[in-house]
Amino acid sequence: MANKITDMSKIRKVIKFHCNGKSKLFISSYLSLSRNTVKKYISLFEVLGLSFEVINEKTDAELELLFSHTTVESISPKLQILYDFFPKMERELKKVGVTIQHMWEQYIAVNPDGYKSSQFSHHYKIWGKRVNPVMHMNHKAGDKMYVDYAGKTLSIIDKDTGEIKDIQFFVAILGASQYTYAEASMSQQKGDFVTSVENAMRFFEGTPAAIVPDNLKSAVIKSSRFEPTINETLADLAEHYETTILPARAYKPRDKSLVEGAVKILYRRIYVNLKETKFFSLEELNQQIWDLLDTHNSRKLTGRPYSRIELFLEDEQQKLRPLPQERFEIKYQSFATVMQNGHVQLSQDKNYYSVPYQYVKKKAKLLYTKSTVEIYYKYNRIAVHARNYKPYVYTTTPEHLASTHQFVAQWSAARFIDWASSIDESVGEYIMQIIESRNHPEQAYKSCLGILNFEKKVGKQRLINACKRALDFKIYNFKTIQNILENNLDHIDFEQEQEQELPSHGNIRGKYYYN
Repeated sequence: MANKITDMSKIRKVIKFHCNGKSKLFISSYLSLSRNTVKKYISLFEVLGLSFEVINEKTDAELELLFSHTTVESISPKLQILYDFFPKMERELKKVGVTIQHMWEQYIAVNPDGYKSSQFSHHYKIWGKRVNPVMHMNHKAGDKMYVDYAGKTLSIIDKDTGEIKDIQFFVAILGASQYTYAEASMSQQKGDFVTSVENAMRFFEGTPAAIVPDNLKSAVIKSSRFEPTINETLADLAEHYETTILPARAYKPRDKSLVEGAVKILYRRIYVNLKETKFFSLEELNQQIWDLLDTHNSRKLTGRPYSRIELFLEDEQQKLRPLPQERFEIKYQSFATVMQNGHVQLSQDKNYYSVPYQYVKKKAKLLYTKSTVEIYYKYNRIAVHARNYKPYVYTTTPEHLASTHQFVAQWSAARFIDWASSIDESVGEYIMQIIESRNHPEQAYKSCLGILNFEKKVGKQRLINACKRALDFKIYNFKTIQNILENNLDHIDFEQEQEQELPSHGNIRGKYYYN
């Protein structure tokens, strides 16, 4: 029967024998095929520019698409010239505004006896199916970056426990050049996903017009045919990089065919080379992935005389928008009521940040990153602070506080010690002992202020004597100074009383005991 399709296994053998240097006569005799059939498949193999390794990786269905349209015309010089033009044409079509009609006009100007417009388009479709059997979409340079996770996980081994941890395999690919990025991450959670997407753009050294994720929960909170709800953190990333998020439509495999095809290729070129190797850290695993990825991006594309990285550098890199200088920081949020002292608590760190005093007792929203804390009230930002990770610390902007509170905002351990030392060394020593006795200096500030204010009430000398007596007791708090002054113990002659028992006054019993 004319044009009957030869069994795919025989086509593989024809190409294998040809690549191993066997003659057409030998192949014809060994496989029981006519010499013309052998010549036909070898000629088409050479026209397509494929290697035997590529042919061997393809399924029978893919091979049938490559070879099913073979005719005598397939190897004619006229068609050969046309096929030689198509790789250049495919690259030009990725540029904005370039159409098949424009490319035909270029072709016919150089080849006046070439194919007319309709046949030109027809053969381009056939060529496209042969060199790329999957459904074809015409991607414009710099337009879209597709992202997804591979279905199969990798693993690392915990050095301390020996536990094997599953690791996710993230893939990103640019539509026009098929330039690919991949990395391992601990999870598909929001934080890891957003970090991987950002790493991909940093790898590509530019921002695409749109990012196309699959409908995973880290990207899309609620799927919708018309208006899906984008995860807020991913939307913030898009705003930071001045791009947009276009989730792939549910049940529309063509929308994500490019990245799924990339995942399949990386299974063969990266995953297979990793699964038998033991890795003990994420960094070690990623380094191996990136080494294999360089090899993948440098390989020639099927049926084309160029690689992904060549196509990226020549055609797509300049179409990407410049990256912002600062990396994106993930924002987290919490809510708190403004306290009477004009501060809100960031419960994550157990510390406090000031807001303008007009918002006392109002409920505020805190958005915080690794470096900053922003405070909002009814969608208006009312304060911003550098994040402080030390617990139980007040971060205060003096202008935020009412006039009665601004003096408090200036409290510090050094200020109280200097103030006390200006009165007398013994007062400075006692104040320093109070501060050092607390877990946090701020806990001692009110006691210090109360003690130093005694100078106005009882005079400088009585305060000095009280501090000397309290240092003798080795008990450091405001109440001790207050009791000494109230019971006039600061008037006792220290030298004469060294060996005498002190009378009981209030909570003071004995010479060196204060309860």
